[in-house]
Amino acid sequence: MTALLQHPGYDEERLKGVAEKLPCREVQAEMLLSLMGQPHQYSYPSILIYGHRASGKSHVMHVLMKELELPHATVSCVECVSIALLFEQVLLSFFGCDAASLLPRSPSLSDFVRVYRQQCSQSPAKQTRYIVMEKAELLRDTDASLLSALLRLQELVGDNVTVILLSEIAWDKFRPNTGCFEPLLLHFPDYSKSELQQILSQNVHPSYSAGFYSAYINILLGVFYSVCRDLRELRHLAALNFSKFCEPLAEGKVKETDTHKLWKHIEPHLKKAMQTVYLREVSSLQWEQMQQMEEKEAGALRGLSAHTHVELPYYSKFLLIAAYLASYNPARTDKRFFLKHHGKIRKTNFLKKNEKTSNHLLGPKPFPLDRLLAIFYSVVDSRVAPTASIFSQISSLVTLQLLAQVSHDDQLDAPKYKCAVSLDFICAISRTVNFDIVKYLYDFL
Repeated sequence: MTALLQHPGYDEERLKGVAEKLPCREVQAEMLLSLMGQPHQYSYPSILIYGHRASGKSHVMHVLMKELELPHATVSCVECVSIALLFEQVLLSFFGCDAASLLPRSPSLSDFVRVYRQQCSQSPAKQTRYIVMEKAELLRDTDASLLSALLRLQELVGDNVTVILLSEIAWDKFRPNTGCFEPLLLHFPDYSKSELQQILSQNVHPSYSAGFYSAYINILLGVFYSVCRDLRELRHLAALNFSKFCEPLAEGKVKETDTHKLWKHIEPHLKKAMQTVYLREVSSLQWEQMQQMEEKEAGALRGLSAHTHVELPYYSKFLLIAAYLASYNPARTDKRFFLKHHGKIRKTNFLKKNEKTSNHLLGPKPFPLDRLLAIFYSVVDSRVAPTASIFSQISSLVTLQLLAQVSHDDQLDAPKYKCAVSLDFICAISRTVNFDIVKYLYDFL
């Protein structure tokens, strides 16, 4: 049941509409309203709202400002790449285009204060104006005086204005070393499991009952809640896997009330979906296609033991394949396998006295990181940007003991690795991504 918000400065009907749009955040909204006070009163100069990602900070502020029709300027510190854009956005929201045009091309803080005071004298505030700064922790990278000035902007401009900072980190992490005016602090905790259940259950599919969708959300949270509590990510996963959950129902095999059979059907699919949590290099459509391909290859994998196949993200499989090729192929054969228009090169031209023995009998050889990435970008199907996630997946393979780091810890510029998996293992992994690794192994030419 939605809790009622109470505040003497606002109409009850508006507060009721606000409460309906802020499920599980009524307590924080009421606390924020009490800090803001009545519209015509002077509010506290600055308020810091902090909490983890997707904890409702921006949503609460957006609903309060829109539903209560409060004069405000919402500024994203990500989009405002310069101080000039920040100042222009504030003046544009409060006083219009003419006021923003009065700023010089490269305005300083004193220019902004001068123009603001000038406009404020012409149109004084009848109620508190609010400047909402999203991703406020990025202000640490700007001029050291900007954050201190924003925290006491009310005093500088002589106006009834309040700056509200929204941040994912606590105030102690980015308080200026030189000292500043201390804002009021309001913490938004993470959503609990029951709160996530309540919020996600509101997105009921029109073709199914509310109870059926609520049971699906309960199953989803039972799998993912221990590893992911991000509301946006869980909402994405719920939309991605709902069609798979409804397959037995669409085929007429079960009824909506038969939750146990529905759970048995969706359980293996959700375990595979654990690979895509926070992973955005693979789109939802690509992931569905990969699952269909893996189902076709499942028969070929049944003869292997449980230790020869593990669940890995899509690109981690190609990284492991590249590592195996780098460990068991001589470095000078890379041109033959991965470079187009290399010409015909006979294997006998490569052979030396110490290469007459199979590389698989000699064991894996160490290789540098740059060679691993070069082979990876050659064998992967699509173009992949060298993002931080690719490097983190290499670290994950080392943690899983599928790769072994053989260089010293102080060699940060050129780390070296060895592949620590068997031929049967890498063949099984290759089949799941439809890659014929035998064609790229020098020993099998």
